[in-house]
Amino acid sequence: MAAQGVEFAQVSFETGSPRGEGGRRLLTDISFKVEAGTTTALLGRSGSGKTTLLRTVNALVRPTSGRVLVGRRDVSAVDVIALRRGIGYVIQETGLFPQMTVERNVGMALELAGRSKAEIVAKVAEMLELVGLPSDLMGRYPWQLSGGQRQRVGLARALASEPEVLLMDEPFGALDPLTRVEMQTMLRELLRRVGTTTILVTHDLEEALYLADRVVLLEAGRVVAEMAASEVRASENETVRAYIEATHRVEVIPTHISEARHGASRTDGAS
Repeated sequence: MAAQGVEFAQVSFETGSPRGEGGRRLLTDISFKVEAGTTTALLGRSGSGKTTLLRTVNALVRPTSGRVLVGRRDVSAVDVIALRRGIGYVIQETGLFPQMTVERNVGMALELAGRSKAEIVAKVAEMLELVGLPSDLMGRYPWQLSGGQRQRVGLARALASEPEVLLMDEPFGALDPLTRVEMQTMLRELLRRVGTTTILVTHDLEEALYLADRVVLLEAGRVVAEMAASEVRASENETVRAYIEATHRVEVIPTHISEARHGASRTDGAS
């Protein structure tokens, strides 16, 4: 399928009764667009609403108000099964079926779509190669794989049906640092090759900046910053600066202040 853009239009979500009694607001008036073929990272601390917002795209969460559009289609007006067949979904610890082989896990969506056995085997081999795994793993079970291999299998499964949109929820959070870096490197190259519209949930700033074209920072269910990944480090936004400082434990100096300090230093040196 061709990549489709995603749009959030004044999306809010509140738990509780239909009348809002005893509820808790998790998302408030969120509006932004994810352009087709690009990667956007949803960044923020735990409880900021990242995963809740991500799940509105595949209708695992239904907004209390506002609209979510994939392409020009309002998610609420589309058949859920058809919607989810066009959306890949990768979660932490992969969600693989332990009783199924790698071949069946990766080919599950194709099997449900009625594809032939030969087509499924060929596609599974293609997907494993795409994520850097040998085809001789097809007969193994998830428990026979390393954490990194399982995550690659989960990604292969999400991409097997050639989705319009790929959703990734902390996909590498359970991996050790070295494996996580390897996975990030593989994923960035893969996303450039396949051109799938991708939304990535993470609280890891470096991961967001490495993988994404744009970054959306959430705080208490609201968007507090939205910008190109290349603009984050020089941002004047106080919440963005605070997030960077908390991540790196270093002082983040806005560009105009840094330039002024350097200018003062040069003047002092000249005198």
